[in-house]
Amino acid sequence: MDPRAALPAVGRLVARDDVRALIEQHGRDATVEALRAAIEAARSGHGEPTPEAVVVAATTLLAERARGTLVPVINATGVVLHTNLGRAPLGEAARAAIAREGSGYVALEIDLPSGGRGSRHAHARARLSRVTGAEDALVANNAAAALLLALSALAPGARVIVSRGELVEIGGAFRIPEIVETGGARLVEVGTTNRTRLADYERAITDEPTVLLKVHRSNFAMVGFTEEASLEELVALGARRGCRVVYDLGSGLMVRGASIGLPDEPDVPGAVASGADVVVFSGDKLLGGPQAGLAVGRGAAIEAMRRHPLMRALRGGKLVLAALDATLAAYERGHALEELPTLARLVADRESVRARCERLRARVGRGEVVDTVARVGAGAQPTADVPSAALRLEVESVDAVAGRLRNGSPAVVPRVEGGALFLDLRAVADDEVEALAGALGKIFAGAL
Repeated sequence: MDPRAALPAVGRLVARDDVRALIEQHGRDATVEALRAAIEAARSGHGEPTPEAVVVAATTLLAERARGTLVPVINATGVVLHTNLGRAPLGEAARAAIAREGSGYVALEIDLPSGGRGSRHAHARARLSRVTGAEDALVANNAAAALLLALSALAPGARVIVSRGELVEIGGAFRIPEIVETGGARLVEVGTTNRTRLADYERAITDEPTVLLKVHRSNFAMVGFTEEASLEELVALGARRGCRVVYDLGSGLMVRGASIGLPDEPDVPGAVASGADVVVFSGDKLLGGPQAGLAVGRGAAIEAMRRHPLMRALRGGKLVLAALDATLAAYERGHALEELPTLARLVADRESVRARCERLRARVGRGEVVDTVARVGAGAQPTADVPSAALRLEVESVDAVAGRLRNGSPAVVPRVEGGALFLDLRAVADDEVEALAGALGKIFAGAL
């Protein structure tokens, strides 16, 4: 007799003590559904056709569903701002702010002194203005949203002039021309891919309302026979010809690149000082905060964005505002390099990374510590080589081990290169080394 024909019905399984424990933990409906899925799998030949095996399979399925898909990951890739891994990890103050503001009611849209209606735009606005030197500031839910809002508010039906060399594509296949068109403006391309002069912008200006858009090429580099108009030149041209200037800065660098061991590139305070009407940048890249689109600049331009109907659809929530304000406070106190994990991991010297690697090698009992080159990531500083170190492991089946690490607990994302497994610890915190060693220990305790 085929043993699959003797598989018990769900009604009989729910009377078992171990299944009642599952119901207590996960709920009856979820448990019954998992049991049915396990029975069906066993009936189809995937799994042992016994009641005990069905319960084990259902238990595993329930645990996976309870874990969810947005799980913590140890980033051993050597890419500090890894877009697929959530970019910037938040600092301790930002995490505390989220826990505090998320655990109860907060004064999000109430003016406590008067008891009347307040505005969520007041939160993080003052501090963001102070640390950037801007007249005003607002928070949207990401940088693409902030740029869309800027163009929708400042250039409805207007002409947006942009260099052909700056018609970039950002993450998720969003392209500058599409954002301009979605904002209700008309794109006017000037110059060539590699060379665009100030005169090209000036010749394109007409009597119609016009915005000069400059886009920082933060996710790729253009070298060789190149030329571009500076932001300061565009601001001066806009003042002469009555055009507003919008600058999509991208990565949100708030300090000089050299201060964190990176090449110098345009930073937010410098862009604001140039006089641009609006400067747009990300909150979760080199700023080191939560995902957000930040717009800073002249008061009239920011106020026009704030009053636009899209603002309600694109605004940031209370947890983003709490984390952002705490992140900005680190800059205001002058402690950003120590308190923000992204910057702290970028400024750390190679020897400190090697020391973590040596600790890991000692715990695992195998591998070789080697020098590597890490990356900033998230489309920021694409040419920057960040000296780093990794534990290099020779394993029989590198893809299988990498897969087990990714699907383990904790989940670990390594780098596979040249047929070997690399665990680059540039982006791994000191307190994650022990957990990483444990994950490796589970694997090497087996046959691989």
